[in-house]
Amino acid sequence: MYAIVEIAGQQFKVSKDQRLFVHRLANDVDAKVSFDKVLLIDNGGALTLGAPAIEGASVEAKVLKHLKGDKVIVFKKKRRKGYKKKNGHRQSFTQIIIENIVASGTSKKEAAPKATKKADVEVETATEEVKPKATRAKKPKTEE
Repeated sequence: MYAIVEIAGQQFKVSKDQRLFVHRLANDVDAKVSFDKVLLIDNGGALTLGAPAIEGASVEAKVLKHLKGDKVIVFKKKRRKGYKKKNGHRQSFTQIIIENIVASGTSKKEAAPKATKKADVEVETATEEVKPKATRAKKPKTEE
């Protein structure tokens, strides 16, 4: 079972007991976090797709620690102009572990029979007798 969930503006494919790094969250260490913007859930081949999110579905996680990523050096230079600029950046991350994926809503397999019923109704209406439409006689144009 896996889900695609939006966490801090980014989409992640998550499964139970998976550890991942996300952009810094405001929660404390060992705090429980619930993400409600679940876009897709795959439960053993049964897909549930949200439009845009699945109502009632959530992903529960636990904050393990806050840390910083590797330093990235940003160096700008313009030749023969005497211009040099050196900056550094370290992104703040939060490590979380996915504890549970709570799924609710209709799955794709459940939605498929509804579509076939609609198709059956269309087939039934198509097999009914087709009556020719009555045509009107066209009036000749009179010149004045």
